[in-house]
Amino acid sequence: MKPVELAKDVFWIGAVDYNKRNFHGYSRSPRGTTYNSYLIRDEKNVVFDTVDNDYAGTMFCRLAKLLPLEKVDYIVVNHTEKDHAGALCQLVERCRPEKIITSPVGKRFMEAQFDTTGWPIEVVKTGEVVNIGKRNIHFVETRMLHWPDSMVSYIPEEKLLISNDAFGQNIASSERFSDEYDPDVIERAVKEYYYNIVLPFSPQVLKTLDLVGSLNLDIEMIAPDHGLIWRGKEACAHILNRYRALAEQKPQQRAVIVYDSMWGSTGIMASAIASGLEDEGVPVRIIDIQKNHHSDVMTELADCGAVIVGSATHNNNVLPGIADVLTYMKGLRPQNRVAAAFGSYGWSGESAKIIQDWLASMNMELPADPLKILFVPKHEGLTQCVALGKAVAQALKAKC
Repeated sequence: MKPVELAKDVFWIGAVDYNKRNFHGYSRSPRGTTYNSYLIRDEKNVVFDTVDNDYAGTMFCRLAKLLPLEKVDYIVVNHTEKDHAGALCQLVERCRPEKIITSPVGKRFMEAQFDTTGWPIEVVKTGEVVNIGKRNIHFVETRMLHWPDSMVSYIPEEKLLISNDAFGQNIASSERFSDEYDPDVIERAVKEYYYNIVLPFSPQVLKTLDLVGSLNLDIEMIAPDHGLIWRGKEACAHILNRYRALAEQKPQQRAVIVYDSMWGSTGIMASAIASGLEDEGVPVRIIDIQKNHHSDVMTELADCGAVIVGSATHNNNVLPGIADVLTYMKGLRPQNRVAAAFGSYGWSGESAKIIQDWLASMNMELPADPLKILFVPKHEGLTQCVALGKAVAQALKAKC
């Protein structure tokens, strides 16, 4: 339970959740996660964010190795979501801090979630600075990245940005820094996190990146509230640029096909559509939603400019797995995609049209009519599937 020193008198005091598999109740976290909390020792000792309530004891043990809990002077609440403010009430009770510093919306959200009677809450806005001795904390509100209360804390003397949920990943490990971990795994985790949590707020991400750029912040360490810490100018520049690329959502010449099937016919169609894409030189990934999670679909979409969705017709509708995917995808608001719909049927055959309407509601480009095939696709039907794949590929290449 040792704390980790990030710089002189700057420490990680968070917790590692190796067994977390369902993040926020809707996104898969196959590698677990961390709840990162930080301490700066100065004339005023400051804790930045806390941890999930289940790990409060772990955090307090790490904190107690550095100073008595009653010596904590300020608590900075960059974000009030329970995985970062879950231990806040216990910390306030034990520390009796002079100040609890948060954004205007953060104050409102704390009061709505906790009994804040008697709490010394101090509201800060973008551009405000709090001196803690040798160091100063500069605050920047980052509303809707990814909550209305979100803000980041910049400590220029350490060239440190404590970024709350931005730039994080769901990785549980004994390593604390990105340069200590497999870069390919980190890249996958960054995409998972962005496309399943941050994606609908991409316009705000771009505005925030522009704002940070305009402030000319000298950043050599980015400490998010989940996952590994970005250490060094090169690593910080990498994740800032990566977020810009993810937020811009420029289409790439790759496709993902996601489908659900009762007796295999829609799966046969998916394979034939993939052949059409490959014939046009477009790489494709096929996802059977019965064997995958809806968050896996969104992660794949990070590298794909086209998404093709298929379902057998079930009770005049789509199968539940595809209804789940479409609902989830629409809420995350992907942009600049080419799309198509397909499905097999035995009786009424509504599924492909229902999917097409969902995709249209997401403002996706639809280069072909929805394709439906009665029962098992034969030669003519397979030819139509290949043609659908080619039509999507050609539209995608024109878009790129």
